[in-house]
Amino acid sequence: MKSIQGRLLFMLIIFILLPYFLSVLLNYGYTKSNVEKHELANNEEQFNESSEELQQYFNELINLPYILYRDAELFRTFKNSAEGSSYLEKSIQNFYLMREDIRQVRFYMDKGKQSVTVYNALVSARKSKPDLLQQPYMKKLYQSDEKQIIELPHQLENYNNAAIVPQSDHTQVITIHHKITDVFTGEFLGVISIDVELNEVSQIADDLIKNKQESMYLINENNQIVFSNDTRQISNPLSETLKTTIQGETESENIILSKTLTSPLHDWELVKITPREILFQEVRQTTYTSIIAGIVVGILGLVMVGFITYKITNPIKRLTNKVSTIDGSYLEVPFNDQRHDEIGYLEKHMKDMMNRINLHIDREFKLEIENKENQFQALKSQVNPHFLFNALQSIGTVAIRSDALNVYQLITYLSNMMRYSMQANKWVKVKDEMRYIESYLSLQRERFRDQIHYNVQINQNMLEMNIPSMILQPLVENFFKHCYEEGCTNARLNVFGERRESFLYFKVENDKASLKDKELEELREYIYFPSQTENHEKEHIGLKNIQDRLLLNYGEKAGIKIDNKDGQGFVVEIFIPLNENLLRKGE
Repeated sequence: MKSIQGRLLFMLIIFILLPYFLSVLLNYGYTKSNVEKHELANNEEQFNESSEELQQYFNELINLPYILYRDAELFRTFKNSAEGSSYLEKSIQNFYLMREDIRQVRFYMDKGKQSVTVYNALVSARKSKPDLLQQPYMKKLYQSDEKQIIELPHQLENYNNAAIVPQSDHTQVITIHHKITDVFTGEFLGVISIDVELNEVSQIADDLIKNKQESMYLINENNQIVFSNDTRQISNPLSETLKTTIQGETESENIILSKTLTSPLHDWELVKITPREILFQEVRQTTYTSIIAGIVVGILGLVMVGFITYKITNPIKRLTNKVSTIDGSYLEVPFNDQRHDEIGYLEKHMKDMMNRINLHIDREFKLEIENKENQFQALKSQVNPHFLFNALQSIGTVAIRSDALNVYQLITYLSNMMRYSMQANKWVKVKDEMRYIESYLSLQRERFRDQIHYNVQINQNMLEMNIPSMILQPLVENFFKHCYEEGCTNARLNVFGERRESFLYFKVENDKASLKDKELEELREYIYFPSQTENHEKEHIGLKNIQDRLLLNYGEKAGIKIDNKDGQGFVVEIFIPLNENLLRKGE
């Protein structure tokens, strides 16, 4: 056993632990480079998605005023500067409501040198602004061929000194000035200035920046910072230090991603600066954790190898000793069947084998005794049916001689029932089953007199069809058992049968005895799922017997359904699929 244990220990070290340590060392160098490349590629992909999203957002804002070119009436107002034009107010109010991030809109009409502002969906009064075009951004836009110009973020300004703009509103906005011209003549008509909140731009920046040590800059064509996650940098010129860092002119441990945006943000640049240790921090932590875990697993493996070899070889030795003790005179070997490995599997099956041998010896002796007892009981219980029929016929003769015709009729019913009951487990015609039920009901009517009420309706086109015997009789018998014998007098029994498409349909119901909903569910579980409950095993064995016989003869399409009629009685429905068994003549 020691030699087996030593060889097993050596094999575990050579073929498991040593390759494991080598694979950890080799995978570290290989995966570290690949994972870093993958992380960098993911970062670049996210950066490109954010730049596209930012460019699309500004494109929507810049193109928004072009919608007004469809409004000819509004352009006439720009040209004529009509006083008190309610249409102008309605149009600029609708324009303001087109986007939720618009904070304020100013319409400047060059014809009358007047401006109108919209704030919080409220339109201010017109105000003369003769020097508006002298303001830096307005002057630059007016003198250039560009259709719009974007002003750096600034605090919200009350353009017309209107009362609708509260002094407490210090929202930071970015303004887009759009030049309005006559489409046909190119005549300058005015300027639309749109103040937009920075929430959407800030959201795009938040999606791009995952760590506080990362930086993001949106720089316009004049090297001015339009937006940054460092709010102190917004609207400031790009510093020389930051400029050289972005252009890569100085050595840095940072990873710099930059992209020049296209129209309408022509020559704008989106920049993201990420410290290298931040980008690859999670990757390195994962790698180091894997190495440490590998070392720990290796050490535990060395400790466990000796234990495993002992646990494997020692049970083999004990099993060998147990097997060697088995002989013809000693069969009670204490095998351990509580183990859950291969050795336990062997011991369990060897124990089962020994138990079967011992059981077989006991069974041979017991079977011999039981067979003799069964033969004796069979002789005691055997009764000649012809003797019973002759006895009933003799009683019937006495009844006729005594002019007791009613007694003779009852004896005839009983004789018919006994003759029919001898056909159990055979195929019978529907009319034979119904004749048996009529005889049974006649006997019960003699017993209960006027207290019994029943109605039997069986469609004529199904009387010649074959069904298993004693299918309906237990249901009729249950009616008397659960109604009259339990005190529910004047109950009514209905027996109904017809052919429905490809099924024979029977229904047996009463209007008195019923079950509670919980009892009904328990009965259904017993009938359909016998392994789940045994509460009704004796009381409702007839229903269970019918269900099992139907499934045995017809398969899953056949069966019974039971219901308590909301506590107003009890109903049993039987479904028998039509097949050759129903259509053939009785055997």
